[in-house]
Amino acid sequence: MKQAPLLLNAALTAAVALRLLPAGIPAGSLGGTPTPEPIAAQIASPAPMPVAACSSARTVQVTGAATVKVAPDRALIQLGVQSNGRTPRAVEAANSAAIQKVLRAIQAEGVAPKDIATDLYVIEPIYDDYDSLYIQGYRINNVVAVTLREVDKTAPVLAAALEAGANQVLQVEFYTSDLRKYRDQARQLAMQAAQEKAQDLASAVGAEAGCVLSISENSWSYYNGWWYGRSQNAMTQNVVQNAPSGDGAIAQLGDEPVSLGQISVRAEVNTSFALE
Repeated sequence: MKQAPLLLNAALTAAVALRLLPAGIPAGSLGGTPTPEPIAAQIASPAPMPVAACSSARTVQVTGAATVKVAPDRALIQLGVQSNGRTPRAVEAANSAAIQKVLRAIQAEGVAPKDIATDLYVIEPIYDDYDSLYIQGYRINNVVAVTLREVDKTAPVLAAALEAGANQVLQVEFYTSDLRKYRDQARQLAMQAAQEKAQDLASAVGAEAGCVLSISENSWSYYNGWWYGRSQNAMTQNVVQNAPSGDGAIAQLGDEPVSLGQISVRAEVNTSFALE
């Protein structure tokens, strides 16, 4: 009778041992052979190679500039009507009638209404003289900006507007609708000019132009007279590269009174290179 409890205890002990194994207890803790780790986990990852720093102990600083010439495909005309009258109401009525006649004449030349916008509208008193407070009458300056998508219509639109009663022409400006594209080209050429100049200067002293330390762009070259200037500063000719004509070829001259020629899109950069 005593052997039955002993056999029961042994059976329970074996059952507990079997339930422990699937629960994640390492086999080695129960006397089994330990499972080896994967080979990939035993190999340590190599340390990344250090990147060589760009030394600024010796540098060469240069300026690069480039000009891309292109034929304009847009024109902006600023014209209007100046009217005088004894009273504000009278001058406003006269000016409104005159400017409406001008706008109809411009649209008759094929200009869409969306390309015509009021650019300036000013009403001011006219005094007897500079120091007088006596008002003789009033004056209105009403100026509209006309965008021409066909630049060959510049002269006909001007003539039609003047015949319709316009008595002011403030400005006629030609430009390109692809300024971003040509500006990016000019920047790339300016950097190329800077790199070539830096290499030439470095070679003159037995060195080489290495990595770029800094780049800055002359923001003044964005504005009219530089981006759209027809003349260039002679002092920068030694660092200027002109893009080939390509799609910016000079427009052929005909019988039109307005010669389009080319406009210039210019970029200039200041760059510093390490000397090696």
